[in-house]
Amino acid sequence: LHDKSEIDGVIALGGSMGTDLALDVALALPLGVPKFVVSTIAYSHLLPPERIATDLMMILWAGGLYGLNSACKAVLSQACGAVVGAAQAVVKPDAAKPRIGMSSLGKSCLHYMVRLKPELEKRGYEVIVFHTTGMGGRALEAIAAQKGFVAVMDFSLQELANQLTGSVVNSGTDRLENAGRQGIPQIVAPGAVDMVDFPTWQTVPSRFIERPYHAHNRLLASVTSDASTRKEIARAIGEKLAAATGPTAFILPAGGIQQWDQEGEPLHDPEALSAFVEEMRASVPANAELHEIAGHINDAAFCAKALEIFDRWVADGIVPPGRRQAA
Repeated sequence: LHDKSEIDGVIALGGSMGTDLALDVALALPLGVPKFVVSTIAYSHLLPPERIATDLMMILWAGGLYGLNSACKAVLSQACGAVVGAAQAVVKPDAAKPRIGMSSLGKSCLHYMVRLKPELEKRGYEVIVFHTTGMGGRALEAIAAQKGFVAVMDFSLQELANQLTGSVVNSGTDRLENAGRQGIPQIVAPGAVDMVDFPTWQTVPSRFIERPYHAHNRLLASVTSDASTRKEIARAIGEKLAAATGPTAFILPAGGIQQWDQEGEPLHDPEALSAFVEEMRASVPANAELHEIAGHINDAAFCAKALEIFDRWVADGIVPPGRRQAA
């Protein structure tokens, strides 16, 4: 129906059964189609990240069993207004320029996008940067699964580390898989994989009780993983890269992978970083180019290497050329 331009949005109403079905419908539709779910389990931990569409909206179906009442009428009226308003007001994604998906973690932890975004825009691409605190990586994966990018620069893989260590702040089991599965050219780096996030309002997981701790705010806190865990993460990255069907390059910054792991910073742990770098060198599969730089991921040299690989792929026809504005 969407392909025939016969629908402008979707609204679904249900309990766990109806929600289970509605999530598949929402996932089948591209970004920009309004999707609203009225559910008895809205935003519940029962919903795994990989089941949630990029732009899904939800509201709790409060008081919705056994007849209408003032509580459920308030909810239903909001839901109706939301989906109608969204369908009327939505500015759908513009496909005029080829799109590049890029992951990052804020701007203070990782800030390569400050240099890379304008450079890629000069080349005629639209750059979409995703903040990798769970749903950001989910959005990147969902769009990649629908072949929504001509290339992916996946430089912040902290959600993968979170998922492997049991943190709820993750993007699902298919993080770092969909671009490779769809054959989309991808340049990958291990940004912030030494950190593990968890809710600030929960106690620190026992395995991390002795590790350096940072409370970012009242919602999100982080600890650093030890050398053994970082080796496990390196091997998992390698396994996911090995499954890629398209061109893949991996940039390994031996000098550090997030702002606070540098000398003089609170999360500096050179022994654990060295263990990760050594394991990562051994884990990059044969189907991926390995590019090691001596510097830090936030150094200009990292951006230069990423652009060098990207420009070569454009010249070789691996990535389609950008669409520059007419003079």
